[in-house]
Amino acid sequence: MKLRIVAAAIGMAVLSSVASAQASMKISISVAQNSHQGIAIDTFAKEVETRTKGRIKVQPFYSGSLGGERESIEAVQLGTQELTFTSTGPVPNFVPEARILDIPFLFRDKAHARAVLDGPIGQEMLAKFEPKGFKALAWGENGVRHMTNSKRAVNSPEDLKGLKMRTMENPVHIAAYKGFGIVTTPMAFPEVFTALQQGTVDGQENPLSVIMAAKFEQVQKHLSLTGHVYSPAIFLMNKAAFDKLSAEDKASFIEAAKVAVKANRGRVDEDDAKGVTELRAKGMQVIEVDKSKFVNALAPVNVEFEKQFGKANLDRIRAVK
Repeated sequence: MKLRIVAAAIGMAVLSSVASAQASMKISISVAQNSHQGIAIDTFAKEVETRTKGRIKVQPFYSGSLGGERESIEAVQLGTQELTFTSTGPVPNFVPEARILDIPFLFRDKAHARAVLDGPIGQEMLAKFEPKGFKALAWGENGVRHMTNSKRAVNSPEDLKGLKMRTMENPVHIAAYKGFGIVTTPMAFPEVFTALQQGTVDGQENPLSVIMAAKFEQVQKHLSLTGHVYSPAIFLMNKAAFDKLSAEDKASFIEAAKVAVKANRGRVDEDDAKGVTELRAKGMQVIEVDKSKFVNALAPVNVEFEKQFGKANLDRIRAVK
């Protein structure tokens, strides 16, 4: 009888630990809470809790407190963290097929990029994450990337030559920026502000949303509106953790991600609309550039990208209306 009671107690303890493990999950971003990514994970957490009637709580972590983007993706892949919302910067290190989305000047604008990601091409790409240990819930947005530096005004591609720029840990970005003559310095995002402050690097490139959230105007004087790369973001979940959910809860997580993406993209649009005015007011010199010069400067690199990714694949993306 005693053995049965002990066994029952152990069984209850195991069940309660499983229940508590299922009831609380972590999600992280590398930028501040008051940002386009912060609104994404806060909305997601609220939606999951509402849709599961409080059975599952998602705890958000901000400003790289659980590590940079690459570290958070690794943690999700390993299962030591359930969820992350990340730009696609380090993603090709885990899912090489995603590299194609980071090609400079591939997308005409945000509307084009969103149509691609929400349509068949984007949905096919989400499926590529599953064999690597992820459930990709939805595409979000980091924004259109621009260049900042502390050395000189960048009006043309020639002005970039010799600038030491922090880049994402992304092979496509690095190849393209070398084509501009930039001295590329791959670095995790949480280290960037200090590196700019100390002069370890001259500049960096990011969407207005990130430049504002990170307060880069404090350590960067010049902003050139190059719009050279559209930067997607993505909700990633550990696949084993997702597979353990009931069918109803799986649907709740996917729907929560879709609602969060709407909020995320809305904040990007808001930041883009007011960003230049705000950054100018904070002392940044903002330069409108002739984008065609930057596109032409990358012609040799784009020939290599067409060989690498296949012209037909690039044309399929470009053809989306």
